[in-house]
Amino acid sequence: MPRPPQDRRSRRGVGDLVTLPWSGGSDELDLERTLESIAGNPFPEETDVAVRERVRQRRSVVLVVDVSGSMKGERLRTAAATVGALTGELARDQLSVVAFWSDAAVLVRLGEQVAPLTVLDLLLRVPTQGLTNVTFALETAARQLAGVPPRDARVLLLSDCVHNAGPDPRLTAARLPRLDVLLDTSGERDVELGRDLARVGRGRLRLVRDHRDVAVALTAVFTD
Repeated sequence: MPRPPQDRRSRRGVGDLVTLPWSGGSDELDLERTLESIAGNPFPEETDVAVRERVRQRRSVVLVVDVSGSMKGERLRTAAATVGALTGELARDQLSVVAFWSDAAVLVRLGEQVAPLTVLDLLLRVPTQGLTNVTFALETAARQLAGVPPRDARVLLLSDCVHNAGPDPRLTAARLPRLDVLLDTSGERDVELGRDLARVGRGRLRLVRDHRDVAVALTAVFTD
């Protein structure tokens, strides 16, 4: 998946633009800090040269996976492929994984370091069951993102979007920093709701038929 772009704007409190010892890869000199380091030093070293560099944006992503009664067979393989891809690709970012049906379970908390195979094992241990409460799942995701700057936070929903329990999820989606939807079309589905959730969540909708569509869909979703 594409890495997040470097943000050239000032980001107060986050520390994007920092002063670091020169390591051969930067061309923006921090003159004041460098002069302080080499003043009175007749034999300065290259590490005494200070430069200004942008630190790569760190994403915080909550993957919300539908494990309700309709998510069986090929749909479970699609879910496994999505979890595996994200946990592998977002190793340097923060990833949370939430499984949901009429209830929801946080399998991995935001910032928790868990091996991809362990995450897959946790997901496959959750029995496919019950109705589909998208609203409660999105509310659970929002709690995981509490305190994360909105520009770094996003939710990725994998579901058939056949919402049949709880209130309308559109209101909850609109309160999220960003919501992207991977909508499984291999069986019963509600494309209209999926499209509405992505629209009010300022994200993208991608349709997936099976696990082979996951890589292309994720690339499209994470290409800004």
